[in-house]
Amino acid sequence: MRVFVTGASGFVGHRFCQMAKCIGHDVTAQYRSICTDRITKDFTVTGIDSKTDWSGAFKQIDCIVHCAARVHQMNETKAQSRAHYHEVNALGTINLARQAAEQGVKRFVFLSSIKVNGESTLEGQKFLPEIAPKPADAYGASKWDAEVGLRKVAEETGLEVVIIRPPLVYGPGVKANFHSLLQWIDKGIPLPLGAINNKRSMVHLDNLVDLMLICCSNPRAAGNVFMVSDDNDVSTSELLKQVAHSMKKPNRMIPIPETWLKFASSVLGKKDVGQRLCSSLQVDLSSTKRALDWTPPVPFERGIQETVDAYLANKS
Repeated sequence: MRVFVTGASGFVGHRFCQMAKCIGHDVTAQYRSICTDRITKDFTVTGIDSKTDWSGAFKQIDCIVHCAARVHQMNETKAQSRAHYHEVNALGTINLARQAAEQGVKRFVFLSSIKVNGESTLEGQKFLPEIAPKPADAYGASKWDAEVGLRKVAEETGLEVVIIRPPLVYGPGVKANFHSLLQWIDKGIPLPLGAINNKRSMVHLDNLVDLMLICCSNPRAAGNVFMVSDDNDVSTSELLKQVAHSMKKPNRMIPIPETWLKFASSVLGKKDVGQRLCSSLQVDLSSTKRALDWTPPVPFERGIQETVDAYLANKS
């Protein structure tokens, strides 16, 4: 299969290119600048928005996997951020899909986000693909707008659109908050997170990419929205214990009541961080497993161990 991948230098896009190449796909990778990664054919586009010209980019391409997206930028007002998210993540995606259909591409796999559904779930409830979207921020709203636009393109052109909504993605090379968590535990910093009894879905990078690869070719994937996870929801406390165990570090978590944590994070101007640490966010994987006969190949414990091993190998 001939696959075109956007965001090929990113955490997910790069790994997708590696795994797709390994199973024999002919991969063309879009980068923002000239890249020395020669496992794929390179296609340079400096930015993706509503005006990007993709003329000639998709010759003989069977499937596009759209990983590129705009994430949070510092020093922006909320209005600026909302406008930029919409331009890149929504209009840029729709423009890409429409030009792809015009050039004869058959399938479009879109890496959306669980933020389309919302930021948290109540006890005993999980996000399902059919639940009404409730994005709580500009990023989630832009991903939902992209999904709506893609459905319209599909109706008008016959392009087979597949949408995947991942929660937190972790794995070797992970950055941002998960990387900070690894650093805290590695340094033996006591964390006041020992009494958190939430449940959160996460997905190992290779589990996500495995599903993406299936969605490129499986006829049953066309026109559907899929949730994805490791199928092993854990509390914040359980996650930290597993990381400490994988690092062979002592468990230095202090059992502080959740109400105290939320209050302290609010006082410190980190209310959103406190909410994410304490709240639940679960996805229901049953429809994905049933429709595609799919099971995540990497178990949670192994996924954490691989992530920790990569962190320790590269921290110097």
